[in-house]
Amino acid sequence: MAKQAVTTIFFVLFHCIISYWAFMSSCSIHSFPKNSIPAIAKYFGSKGRYEEVNTYLIGDLLATNYSLVTLPPSKCNEIHLTAIIRHGTRYPSTKNIQKMREFYDFLMRNATSNLNGLSEIKSQWKMWYTDEMDGRLVDKGRADHRHLAQRLIKWFPSLLTEDNVRHGRVKLITSSKHRCMNSTIAFREGLMEGLGREVELEPAVNDALMRYFDQCERFVKEVENNKSALEEVKRFKEGPEMKSVMEKMADRLKLPYASITVDSVEAAFFLCAYEFAIHNLNTPWCQLFDEADAQVMEYAADLKQYWKRTYGHDINSKSSCILFHDLFHRLDQVVDQINSDGALSEAVTVQVGHAETLLPLLSLLDLFKDDIPLSSTNFATQKKRILRSGNIVPYAANLLVVLYKCPEGIRMGVRLNEKSLTLPGLTDPVPMYEDVKKRYGALLEGCDQETVCKINN
Repeated sequence: MAKQAVTTIFFVLFHCIISYWAFMSSCSIHSFPKNSIPAIAKYFGSKGRYEEVNTYLIGDLLATNYSLVTLPPSKCNEIHLTAIIRHGTRYPSTKNIQKMREFYDFLMRNATSNLNGLSEIKSQWKMWYTDEMDGRLVDKGRADHRHLAQRLIKWFPSLLTEDNVRHGRVKLITSSKHRCMNSTIAFREGLMEGLGREVELEPAVNDALMRYFDQCERFVKEVENNKSALEEVKRFKEGPEMKSVMEKMADRLKLPYASITVDSVEAAFFLCAYEFAIHNLNTPWCQLFDEADAQVMEYAADLKQYWKRTYGHDINSKSSCILFHDLFHRLDQVVDQINSDGALSEAVTVQVGHAETLLPLLSLLDLFKDDIPLSSTNFATQKKRILRSGNIVPYAANLLVVLYKCPEGIRMGVRLNEKSLTLPGLTDPVPMYEDVKKRYGALLEGCDQETVCKINN
């Protein structure tokens, strides 16, 4: 029955997508240039394309760049891969669609500037986003995961094999959200294409792992539902940098300063980003911003990620303890099986979640931590910050953890978005697994999900 229900969901979703495309085909948005990349594309943050992080993919979506990866000595063999992946490109949330619609309607009624971008928006662009789209996966998002699966086959040809799939040594786990479930299905399709045959591989839904942030009571109370937790974000949006963006947009549109709000500039920025991510269109919405404006918009988004998902509050990273322990429990199991010459139970585990799944875990591992905390007042000195969500969690972002069997023992490699990472506190980019466990010993022995998520009364 469960399988039949899932089939029904995908059937309905397929027809919804067809309806959307039919509606879009009646619009004239495709008259805008398709093949140019907006000058501000690298500032789109978590709404950015994976191709902006790995630009070599623009020419070939199945390319692998070995110059970005550090491999262990040649006598080592890969024995396990865990891939924790963000869903692919999606539609905006209903909240952002409403914000975009309100700004579009406002421009249609009030803006009279001779700005080329505005005249093209008013004459050629129609508001085609609907509330029902609400964060669902788009065709580009399916392609993101199909292509990633095919690249991972190239990266790990001895692990992503037909034999491992057929014998249940490849596992798919997903969040219950449609965008994640459909990304997982697309990933499976990519495996089929890459392996050249049909594969029987049913995803398991596990929100305790992939949406742990929803189930961490302390995080929900102290951060998610606590307005004061994002006070720095509020202050920045009320500060001089954002005021400058708003005034410049008002000047471009020949509108009173008071008529352009933070919601206005966010809506226009979202429209530029989504049109490019979903349809590869460089639309006139992008002409409403210069590079300085885009840097401010990016910082506002990164500031929110800092205070809501990463180092701003201790519970942000610790909410991911359950996913951290799940990862190391699996790795330990693989190592035990190798050391006892037993058969491997899991060669590849693919877990599909959200940006909110990856960011706290990366923070728990002490990755992408700036020496000086991000705040509402240090935008000017944070231009070279490490925490840039566009580089870390674009659509289809992925954390790859690889175990290698080497003559000297088991080694572990970590890659983010198909680029090698050296773990903080370790000098070897592919260290001995036991050294990794010593580095994170305090977390492995502590970091109990039930304890850290309990509300302290």
